[in-house]
Amino acid sequence: MYAEERRIKIIAVLSKDKTVDVNKLAHTFGVSGATIRSDLHNLERTGILTRTHGGAIEATKTGFESDMGNRAAEHLAAKQKIARSALAQIEEGATIALDTGTTTLELARCLFQRRRLTVVTNDILIARVLETATGVQTILLGGVIRKGFHCTVGPGTTDPAAAAKLTVDKAFMAANSFALANGATTPDIQQAEAKKRLMAMSSKIFLLCDKSKFGKVSFAQFARVNDIHVLITDFMSGADCRSCKKRGLQVIVAS
Repeated sequence: MYAEERRIKIIAVLSKDKTVDVNKLAHTFGVSGATIRSDLHNLERTGILTRTHGGAIEATKTGFESDMGNRAAEHLAAKQKIARSALAQIEEGATIALDTGTTTLELARCLFQRRRLTVVTNDILIARVLETATGVQTILLGGVIRKGFHCTVGPGTTDPAAAAKLTVDKAFMAANSFALANGATTPDIQQAEAKKRLMAMSSKIFLLCDKSKFGKVSFAQFARVNDIHVLITDFMSGADCRSCKKRGLQVIVAS
């Protein structure tokens, strides 16, 4: 197993248990404790965790955002369920916007089941996936590449004049955090602005958000609750569903 693959699996354990133990990880992966400590040291430098005596705990900061490689391993089954439910909202012949994110990337992988689609995105990985989809025309928005996140931000994605020239039927957005009081948020201001421009192209906004992001707040808001028309998630309590409906937000729980 390569070091990067092992670290992704460590992140998955940390996401589930909120803490990891050096000895347990060494046994699980069949490596030395020194190797695991080196992994934890590297992950701590990214801000994902805080090392403790004998292990590490999850780090939670409103301004922290793990890169795409790290996030791809988190809650993958939930993201795939959400993506399949989102696919049901996309008709053949539609024009849609796909925000950058690991859940929207899973949705892109489902789009091979549709024909005559036009997809607007600022996500390089999504564009690469759809490059081989014969039934999909992909428009990749220009701008500055955000290193480690495989997407474009800044001029090209955030220019209002450029965005006004494009209109889509539906926009499928991703978020780092979602709370009824704060709406949908992300740690990076430029990323928030790029998301706003994607939303401005569409009259119907879908937010794809797994339950791990509920009740959390990141640094920059890109959508209030009443800016979002449909929330697609993997789980939501009855009380939260009722609260969303009171605010005019339709909730689809992926089955």
